[in-house]
Amino acid sequence: MDKVNAILKNIFGFDSFRPLQRDIIQTILNKKDSLVIMPTGGGKSICYQIPALHFDGLTIVISPLISLMKDQVEQLKQLGINAILLNSSLSTSDYNNNLSIVRNQKTKLLYIAPESLFKEEIINLLKSIKLDCITVDEAHCISEWGHDFRPEYRQLGEFRKNFPSAVCVGLTATATPRVQDDIVKNLKLVSPTRFIASFNRDNLFLQVLPKGNSFDQTVKFLEGHQNQSGIIYCFSRKQVDSLHEDLFHLGYSTKPYHAGLSDEERNSNQDLFIKDKIQIIIATIAFGMGINKSNVRFVLHHDLPKNLESYYQEIGRSGRDGLKSDCLLLFSYSDIAKINYFIDQKEDQHERLSAKTHLNEMVRFAETEICRRIPLINYFGEDYKIDNCGMCDNCVADEKELTDITIPAQKFLSTIKRTGEIYGAKYIIDVLLGIESDKIFSNRHQNLTVYGIGKELKRKEWQLLSQQLLRKQLLFRDAEFGSLKVPAKAYNVLLKNERVFGSIKEPEFVAKKVKPVDQSFNNELFELLRKKRKELADRFDIPPYVIFSDKTLMQMAIYYPQTREDFASISGVGKSKLERYGEIFLQILKSYCAKKNISSNRQGLRPSQNKKTADKLRHVVVSEAYNAGTSLEILVAQYKVKLSTIINHLGRYVNEGNKVRIDGLLKYITLSPYRHQKIFDEFKKDNSDKLSPIFEKYKGEISYNDLHLLRIIFLCKHS
Repeated sequence: MDKVNAILKNIFGFDSFRPLQRDIIQTILNKKDSLVIMPTGGGKSICYQIPALHFDGLTIVISPLISLMKDQVEQLKQLGINAILLNSSLSTSDYNNNLSIVRNQKTKLLYIAPESLFKEEIINLLKSIKLDCITVDEAHCISEWGHDFRPEYRQLGEFRKNFPSAVCVGLTATATPRVQDDIVKNLKLVSPTRFIASFNRDNLFLQVLPKGNSFDQTVKFLEGHQNQSGIIYCFSRKQVDSLHEDLFHLGYSTKPYHAGLSDEERNSNQDLFIKDKIQIIIATIAFGMGINKSNVRFVLHHDLPKNLESYYQEIGRSGRDGLKSDCLLLFSYSDIAKINYFIDQKEDQHERLSAKTHLNEMVRFAETEICRRIPLINYFGEDYKIDNCGMCDNCVADEKELTDITIPAQKFLSTIKRTGEIYGAKYIIDVLLGIESDKIFSNRHQNLTVYGIGKELKRKEWQLLSQQLLRKQLLFRDAEFGSLKVPAKAYNVLLKNERVFGSIKEPEFVAKKVKPVDQSFNNELFELLRKKRKELADRFDIPPYVIFSDKTLMQMAIYYPQTREDFASISGVGKSKLERYGEIFLQILKSYCAKKNISSNRQGLRPSQNKKTADKLRHVVVSEAYNAGTSLEILVAQYKVKLSTIINHLGRYVNEGNKVRIDGLLKYITLSPYRHQKIFDEFKKDNSDKLSPIFEKYKGEISYNDLHLLRIIFLCKHS
């Protein structure tokens, strides 16, 4: 592995491997088949690129998209690696020239489309040389159970039989256990080692909001991401074009991308996005597979994806550089109806049921009140148990104040029963609101006693109520038809007046701008370096991130390297890039440091520990101020927030393993002291940090502030 470590540092510019990379590389070098499941941005490419440079013979990389091949080949050339590609985008002379390079064994890496592999000239060419490794990228495309099934991938198992001495590697970012088995079977992998990295992309902030005025919500979101690259996904071509026009007229740098555009326009728009010549691409799901752009800072789903595989794949196109990125999904029940309409057009009943099952999993994720990573990551077969990730809307939100919603719950359940349990939420709400529709009149449901009894609530509030009844399992949705059913458990609410607590107040839109992981970098210097990177990229007609990633530029703006030796120590600077760009960027660094009288931060090439208080997370700042003697009243006034918000900050701080002073909290608890122990006993029984079960158990008699404060005291005493 000494040679492997040297390749990692000298060519790729990294000092250490990410999780699993070393083991995967060793397995491939030992010529043992492998299946690699690793999230987007997790470092899959390096797992076969390093063995390719180590092997005597050729490594072929089978890839489904021309754009992906071109991008990866360009990045390798920037690293000083002579990789080539063979696909339909090449001119005849370039294609023949690349064939000659392979024939004369002057390259170690060949990127090729699956449909090209079965050409007689390609088979004969590969048989005439030593082929050491067959790499299948985006391997989920081989499975009918995957979300991007491609029939031409099915033939790869037969192709592999021609080269029994070559090791075979399948790689993908998304594969459920069932899809993994399908990949192994169809690629004909021989006793493969499965390397499954965590599906958790902990640098992505996940947020779901009820869709209201979607255009206003989109603009608010974009206001928090000025001058940043991002992708907006829409359900239809028409929506893509409409949103592009509206945003473009507001001055946003956007381009559309969908199958209705010509190949030339699609490729041009994608190229502009990759090269940072536009900031936002608005696209259908046709966009993005294989996009290697590392500095995408946000993904906005304007409409509901049809399954969790698609959602995970699409949010995975942001934050590939490891820096924090923002993922927002706008969710509405009308989107479910749209997707169901298209599912119902499928002729095969099995396909319909499978698609509806996948859609229901997607809806369950959108509706969940627990940490969003739990349903998302568990879906892929990984046992994710962290209650509070700190990087999704549910985990950072204040605990919702619950109110008694028993009467509206009874109305909703009763309407489902009276209409025969054969309709979805939209129809039930129409009946409750007394809507005069042909469907209601033809069913004579205007004559029911429940018709029009729900006019005190808005449609959106009834929708929120139905979501909560589903989550509380007081309702369930038929998997195939989407109709709502009333389970036995709900009869206690209907007939025995059992109380139900919830919140039917429509949540306000909160546009969150997620800060990068490390805020200690010099932003002014970073912008100077980014400007120079863009100039160079435009000159060489390559994407800026191919030169250096944002993360590498940030490290330059933290450590201030001013010698070639220090510059070479920055992560992402290998020999080739040092020779090609070192002096150019060092000139900017030296000039800036001289003007500002800044010395190089050479202490082990670690960032300065003297971070400003403003760079700390808000809950840490608040808690440290409280521990230093600041009262809760002063903190409320200082930050212009509710007392419950300050208490929530203290709770998060304590949940992370810290302590706060207890003496300043007791006076804010309204509950009589003799009942404190009862609540402590509840905490001992239930290790969850969710307070709503206890709130509901005591029928709302204990306030959330009291529960929060008692839990903080409990954790500080029993940690």
